[in-house]
Amino acid sequence: MHFKLTDEQKMMQDMAKDFAEKEILPTLKEDEKNHTFRPELVKKMGDLGFFGCAIPEEYGGNGCGFFESVLLGEQLATVSGSWRVPLNMQNIGPAITVNKFGTKEQKERFIPGWVKGESMGFFGITEPNSGSDVASMGTTATDRGDHWELNGQKMWISNAHVGDWGLLYAFTDRSKKYNGMTCFIINLKNNEGIVTAPIETKLGLHCSPTGEIAFTNAKIPKDSVLGEVGQGFKICMFQLNNTRVSCASGALGIGGGAIKAAIEYANERTQFGKKIGSFQMIQAAIAEMVAEHEAAKLLVYQAAWLKDQGLPNQYQTSMAKLFASEAAVHAALETMKIFGSYGFSTEFPAERFLRDAQSLRVVEGTSNIQKTIIAGMALGDTPNR
Repeated sequence: MHFKLTDEQKMMQDMAKDFAEKEILPTLKEDEKNHTFRPELVKKMGDLGFFGCAIPEEYGGNGCGFFESVLLGEQLATVSGSWRVPLNMQNIGPAITVNKFGTKEQKERFIPGWVKGESMGFFGITEPNSGSDVASMGTTATDRGDHWELNGQKMWISNAHVGDWGLLYAFTDRSKKYNGMTCFIINLKNNEGIVTAPIETKLGLHCSPTGEIAFTNAKIPKDSVLGEVGQGFKICMFQLNNTRVSCASGALGIGGGAIKAAIEYANERTQFGKKIGSFQMIQAAIAEMVAEHEAAKLLVYQAAWLKDQGLPNQYQTSMAKLFASEAAVHAALETMKIFGSYGFSTEFPAERFLRDAQSLRVVEGTSNIQKTIIAGMALGDTPNR
């Protein structure tokens, strides 16, 4: 196992870096201030092939895997944590999951739209009273003969109020507990039983739309089921184990962006007649940040590599997500301290790195959930899948 990048991988890395600097950065400060989401950027990302990783070429795939997607996510998040999120909403979440469990008709119908960035994707798991305990969700899907009827509420859903087609998890038979959950492919638009609303009171990720979805006797077609009825929990865990490595790539980007900003500032700012980077306490902080970042990178790259080899990786994925997320928060916090009063200002990126990094401790399974998964496998209580 080695991580010397191929020419193609370097090209994708450079392409993502160039895209972030030319398409995202110029308006980022204003977009962050106004919580602006620009769907045209999702389409441009689709045109560049960002959403085709680990997808067969017949459905629009680009011939690359999880490793290349991690490289893309890392570069995008170095500029903006918000703009790494579409990789999950279009590719790593819905598209790869439907490719794994969907029928040929479902793959042909839905995957190309997500990959091209023409159909805005999402996945609905979290609810007001259901987060880490996925099986406690209250949303139900009732078989009404000629259609399914959805009732319930989803909360903190990325792309909720801008989404088109995506995945929705609900109970079809609560008495069966984990075996009573089902995954559906649904459309959020033009359905009188589905109401969406934005959530704009977020600490970070201001350019990534988040919202809630309410279902009231919402009718969806019988062929909306992904996989089999009752297979939803299995599908959900498969999806989360994939989207976690994308979140980890976002942590690499945010952490790397914070470190870059800290080093530049430490080389520019002077106090007591010399640059602050010459002071040992600043050097100690930067040394810790860089060491943690490089360790996180190895963990994240390893998890992505294992996925591409088709090898068990849940253990490594959870370690990567946990360590990279915590390292990003630490790097962002130290960067803010190095910037001093300027780190507290929205005119500089330090505070945004810290706000965005905090989200990675929560999404796709909190840091505590990752510790539970890691400990269970380390103790031999659960297998690595």
